[in-house]
Amino acid sequence: MKRIRIFFFALFCSAASLWAQPLEYPKAQKLDHVDSYFGTPVADPYRWMESDTSKSVAAWVEAENKVTFGYLGKIPFREHIKERLTKIWNYPKYTAPFREGENYYFYKNDGLQNQSVLYIRHGLEAAPEILLDPNNLSADGTVALGGLGFSKDGKYLAYGISRSGSDWREIYVIEVGSKTQLPDKIKWAKFTGISWFRNGFFYSRYDAPADTTKALTAKNEYQKVYYHEVGSEQSSDRLVYEDQAHPLRTFGLSVTEDERYGVLMIDQGGSTGNAVYFRQMSGGDTSFRPVIETFDDNFSLVGVIDRGIVLRTDRKAPNGSVILVDPSAPGERDWKDVLPEQKDALMSASLVGGKLVATYMKDVSHHVYVYDTGGRVENEITLPALGAVTGFSGKKDDQIVFYSATSFTFPPTIYQYDFRTKESKLYQKPKIDFDPDSYETRQVFYKSKDGTRIPMFIVHKKGLVLDGKNPALLYGYGGFNINLTPQFSASRLLWLESGGVFAQANLRGGGEYGEEWHRGGMGLNKQHVFDDFIAAAEYLIAGKYTSPQSLAIQGASNGGLLIGAVINQRPDLFRVALPAVGVMDMLRFQKFTIGWAWVPDYGSSDDSVNFRNLYSFSPLHNIHEGVRYPAVLVSTADHDDRVVPAHSFKYIATLQEKYHGNNPVLIRIETKAGHGGGKPTSKIIEETADIYAFTFYNMGLTPR
Repeated sequence: MKRIRIFFFALFCSAASLWAQPLEYPKAQKLDHVDSYFGTPVADPYRWMESDTSKSVAAWVEAENKVTFGYLGKIPFREHIKERLTKIWNYPKYTAPFREGENYYFYKNDGLQNQSVLYIRHGLEAAPEILLDPNNLSADGTVALGGLGFSKDGKYLAYGISRSGSDWREIYVIEVGSKTQLPDKIKWAKFTGISWFRNGFFYSRYDAPADTTKALTAKNEYQKVYYHEVGSEQSSDRLVYEDQAHPLRTFGLSVTEDERYGVLMIDQGGSTGNAVYFRQMSGGDTSFRPVIETFDDNFSLVGVIDRGIVLRTDRKAPNGSVILVDPSAPGERDWKDVLPEQKDALMSASLVGGKLVATYMKDVSHHVYVYDTGGRVENEITLPALGAVTGFSGKKDDQIVFYSATSFTFPPTIYQYDFRTKESKLYQKPKIDFDPDSYETRQVFYKSKDGTRIPMFIVHKKGLVLDGKNPALLYGYGGFNINLTPQFSASRLLWLESGGVFAQANLRGGGEYGEEWHRGGMGLNKQHVFDDFIAAAEYLIAGKYTSPQSLAIQGASNGGLLIGAVINQRPDLFRVALPAVGVMDMLRFQKFTIGWAWVPDYGSSDDSVNFRNLYSFSPLHNIHEGVRYPAVLVSTADHDDRVVPAHSFKYIATLQEKYHGNNPVLIRIETKAGHGGGKPTSKIIEETADIYAFTFYNMGLTPR
């Protein structure tokens, strides 16, 4: 295959010169529907689009896709981009191995397989064998594995599957040694782990929706915890925990490695933290007793030391700490600090190999330390590059543990760490058609509107000329305590090798600097996130990395909200906007599926103060006529049951109604796909190719 080379030239022409006249968009029906929020009337003419199973919505979706794919199909280099992406993507990808019983497990994708395959090794040096191949579960690759749970002895594996990207899970069981599929089948599981105890496992589920045809948009309420015994019907599963007084609570029950305790994490809609309950798993005790009853702080289970439960928390420690709680005396005065709060934010902690392994974030790069179980530091694990790591999971008697390290130009590479020698060695390195030495990554810090210092990574070819003419892609998220760390992306290589600049801003609302950084971009502080992102764009322009005519912006989910908000506020800064699966209707997000769980980060329109704040930046409600919007390509999917596609439907219908300029404002609606997880490789490549083709074309870039 001939390698595509992109040559940039300074046309920066508008869609008018590319297409001669504005596009004709489908005519969307408008209803005379108005809601009143605390005396403020708010029109919602496209409310009918929330019924995503209706024939009228289906017809509108078909018409929109016809316009979008008609536009994309006329871009002359679209197929060349897809060919190059396919070649870049086609390399084996592995995850770090982990041990269960006497066997080791890992995921592998040969390169272009739609879904990664679960492999088993009967011993670390044994040849790998396929254990579960989800590619055999559907003809189009839209069934993905969605969570694993092994019995303590490693005999059984319970695994979840997701269909067409939905958050709903079906759970099945296999006998590992014989690879025999057992008759067990569980339906309507959602937002659940799988935690084994003796001859069965705990899981969380909802009752089947009254109308199963509307399961993708039904509000998720009254989650329950059940225990399933291997070989039994789901109808006989034992109800373990429910709370009929609080419909918006969700539950996750985990059994500790020694099977001494069941630890129940309870999240409550509208709260910023979670409660922690426990029960003794022996002696016939079936009641749960509180360790933490309030919902003000975050707690997660690390494991057990002696007779104490080890938790990671931000209680009185915004940067995170590790504490030891005695379940027999759960009063806070009896808690013990194992790892007190430090200057850097604690990202994760695990008990493995008789040690405590903790990962900290320092200026958006991971650093990993090994402690004894009393909290005394023993050594730092030297990482191969400044970036991000995953792994370090295992059992208390493991002598080795695996982890994967990555950065923007450093593909995920697996290392093996030995607790006895305190040394790491290379375990598996990918082979990819890419020369990392030809690129450089720098981290800069810039000031936001209120003077806050914000970090940003900038990646580009070495020798880049800062003349303001370089095409740039700025990515952001800024919410839910989620960190944007340096991560390798095969799809991004096409942008970089074509001479593009990639920038990733670490906005407030994430967790890069602990809980205070998160709270700085949530609720009534949400405008800070948009200010941070706008300031990032201004930094790139002032530094002559790019110009407004050459700058594209991208974000997904909460990041889609970000893109929608900033092009309303500063449309002059951007040439192309790429919001994906975004939360665009900030007045009604809490009314669908799991949207109510986002209220702690956003606030709710049911409250007068929060309504005014949400109304001030809601992407849907701040589209105005007479504004010169950039070229916009919205992405969503018909099976997205997290951020329902109605958000994007209503948003693009409004934008197409009110914007009368020549820049294209389109929506690409994927079928048999969801919020993003489990999407087949073939669909990912097609969507990415379309996004790049749209971006290049609207920047005046052409391939030769």
